[in-house]
Amino acid sequence: MEALAPAPRILANRRGVAFDLVRANGSVECVVTVEALEAYFWLEPGASDARTLKCFGDGYQRIAALAARKALAHPAASIELTSSDFARST
Repeated sequence: MEALAPAPRILANRRGVAFDLVRANGSVECVVTVEALEAYFWLEPGASDARTLKCFGDGYQRIAALAARKALAHPAASIELTSSDFARST
C-alpha cells in the first residue's frame, strides 16, 4: 500500500506553503512562497492560514505542474517556487 503525502502546511516562519510532490521515484519537498501566492493566486496580504491554504488548494494544479517542471530541469531534494518562477511560466 502506498503512503499518502502529508497535507500542505504553512511554514513556521509563515513565508510559504510546504507540500510534497509525489513522483514515481519518490517525493520532493516543495515550498511555494506567500509572495508568489499573493502575486499570482489572488492571496490577500496578511491572510489567515486557512485562507492561505485555500488559495494554495485552488491553484494546486498550476503550482504542482510548475514544481514538476522545475524538479525535472533542476533535480534536487527540495524545490522552492517564487514569483519569478511563475513570471517565467506565463
